[in-house]
Amino acid sequence: MNYWLVKSEPAAYSWDTFVRDNGTDWTGVRNFQARNFLQQMQPGDLVLYYHSVTDKQVVGIAEVAAPAAPDATAEAGSTWVAVHLKPQQPLARPVSLAQIKQDARLSQIGLLRQSRLSVMALKPEEFDVLLELGS
Repeated sequence: MNYWLVKSEPAAYSWDTFVRDNGTDWTGVRNFQARNFLQQMQPGDLVLYYHSVTDKQVVGIAEVAAPAAPDATAEAGSTWVAVHLKPQQPLARPVSLAQIKQDARLSQIGLLRQSRLSVMALKPEEFDVLLELGS
């Protein structure tokens, strides 16, 4: 199993909307590194859902429900992909960016090293620390 983090602006697509929709195709990613991460995702992988821009916090856990497929919002024939994500559960306590920055165990997390990337891989221990902080 692999672990991931995806970012969304709550005003654009919040965790609550994601839960109400019972999942979504994660479309619109137009960064090559983020696209490569989407291509690596497999059904059953776990994904942390991060509210970017305003809230700046991890708010929930999702699961990859279907592997990468062509992104329906991209031009036909392009290499852009999307995966289908389904919500699993909210975190009991959202984990703020400030908490992440303060925890030495997360000093190498992609969220801090590549802050503009919207999809990133997490090491299993990073995922576990974030779950611990959110419980």
